[in-house]
Amino acid sequence: MTRNLSDEERAASRKVLVAVIDASAAHRHQVEQALTSFYRVACYANSNEAIGELRDTPPCAVLIDQAAPPLGGLEFIKLLRREKLFHDVPVIFTSADDAAHVHDAAIECGADSFLAKPYRRSGLIRAISQQVNKTVERHWEELAPTQRHALVGTLEVFNSISDVIDAGEPIAYAKVTSACGPLVEAVGMREFNGILSGVRDHDNYSYAHSLGTATLLLLFGYTIGLKDDDLSLLGSGGLLHDVGKMSIPHEILNKAGRLTEAEFEVMKSHVPLTLAYLAKCPDIPKNIITIAAQHHEKLDGTGYPLGLKGGQLNELARMASIVDVFGALTDRRVYKPPMSAEQALVIMTDDMATKLDQKLLALFRDMLMDSGR
Repeated sequence: MTRNLSDEERAASRKVLVAVIDASAAHRHQVEQALTSFYRVACYANSNEAIGELRDTPPCAVLIDQAAPPLGGLEFIKLLRREKLFHDVPVIFTSADDAAHVHDAAIECGADSFLAKPYRRSGLIRAISQQVNKTVERHWEELAPTQRHALVGTLEVFNSISDVIDAGEPIAYAKVTSACGPLVEAVGMREFNGILSGVRDHDNYSYAHSLGTATLLLLFGYTIGLKDDDLSLLGSGGLLHDVGKMSIPHEILNKAGRLTEAEFEVMKSHVPLTLAYLAKCPDIPKNIITIAAQHHEKLDGTGYPLGLKGGQLNELARMASIVDVFGALTDRRVYKPPMSAEQALVIMTDDMATKLDQKLLALFRDMLMDSGR
């Protein structure tokens, strides 16, 4: 029996929907298999079949082939762009013909990017992700300057971290603290809801989760009376705490079902990977290492990677664990809708009573209520 989705779940599902319109059943299947770890995918053999459903469930992106019947891809793009509902929906045009005039015609009709068949899976994922993020980041321009600068700056430095990790270079910690400056300021002025809303639909989940963690750690820090360098440390620590996930295979990081034992071991390896990356930077503060090393540890010793417990976990590690669990429960993922803050706090209080510091959790709950979260 199929369960009816709530309004919240239906809205969440729309945000991760990619519509694929292609006459070839084999190609539709290949695209669906390539994208399933990242998005909920809806496939259509023709544009007439697609348009009705897409009006009810607007996609986050459309992949349309030049030969898609009955109109052809170019005419279908024109149809989409005439409807206000689809004005901002990114369209990726695909074609077996890589001629310049085909590319130009697609862009002229309203396509946002072009992929020539056959294309690599990585190229497909990158094309969709870039277009989805453009739509999200465009809305950042509507935010107040401090919030906008917090988002733009942290995204830029987060993307640069990926590059330096690939190159085997040390992370520039000074750039991280500088990028977190507007975030520290925004949280201090209680002007952070726009930041959390602005990053919620970003296609780079690792960035979205890390910025959310940084924001809530900062709010935690302000609540317990931390100032200046200590706050900068919390923001930077939140942004850096999961950088090892950049080396985890996407099919594991975004797997829709339960991880196998072997896959979970790979997932857990993001902690030592993070520590190895941070160790290359000589000016990384010890407390940032602590956040990265212990945010998956639990008071009862059931966490990882070391199974630390009780007094082995300092207050900073306990705070980071609470924020990380809350983020994991309330984040929107391809395989689940976001959980409400109220539901998450019930689970953290009732089901994780021996795992999380309940005194800090009570403070965290009051903090969220005071901030209107």
